[in-house]
Amino acid sequence: MRYDLTEIINCLPCSAGVYFFYDEKDELIYIGKSINIKKRVQQHFSGKDRKSLKIQLFTKRIACEVMGSELISLLYESDLIKKHQPLYNRSQRRTIYQYGLYKEDVNGYKGLIIEKIQSEKEEITSFTTLREAKSALFRITESYRLCQKINGLYKSSSSCFQYQLKECNGACVDKESKETYNSRVDAFLNKTTFEKFTKLFEVAGRTDDEKGIVYIENGVYKGFGFCSKETANEQRLSHIKSYQDNKDVRRILMRYLIGI
Repeated sequence: MRYDLTEIINCLPCSAGVYFFYDEKDELIYIGKSINIKKRVQQHFSGKDRKSLKIQLFTKRIACEVMGSELISLLYESDLIKKHQPLYNRSQRRTIYQYGLYKEDVNGYKGLIIEKIQSEKEEITSFTTLREAKSALFRITESYRLCQKINGLYKSSSSCFQYQLKECNGACVDKESKETYNSRVDAFLNKTTFEKFTKLFEVAGRTDDEKGIVYIENGVYKGFGFCSKETANEQRLSHIKSYQDNKDVRRILMRYLIGI
């Protein structure tokens, strides 16, 4: 059966969710996610890079599932790619994390440092590239009013640049007490602790009268689901569909928790 892809793309929802590309044998060749399915699929079919051109050549059918939120879209996409291993998701079948975020003592201040992944050390979270890691650490540093110099983002023998802009409290020149500074680092670290962490997250649903729910129990990701906004608290867990816990999922959840 032939499909008019232009017509299908025009009819795609502008909502958060997961989309699927199939070839002429109706075999799944690519899975993607976006906060705007229609816009992202249009980008695939207007792109000039090698991957986009292959997708344009071989895609004969498009489908999608609205998920309502970016978080559930990310979790669902990750699970589906591992399960189906589509041809053009090669780089996502087995993600390689090269860099980790580690805690390190810097003259009594708690520094957040990017280093190559070390098997003997437990990282706070991990990243695929150095650029991705630095971008995240800059945002964390700004959000918690930490010091770029202490976090290894600004090399200087004196104060960091942010101190000159009055966006750093002076830990870089020992003008902020270690206790006060470290309390803000601890606030960040407390958000990243999965051990014995049990929480039911509520996010946007697929419709206005629905909400999405994601469940972590004792530090283990259990899955996600959807329920009516009127569903009683004690009944929400019955709407959770079980999904596998793994490092990719924990990375997605960690980024959601710490807002990066």
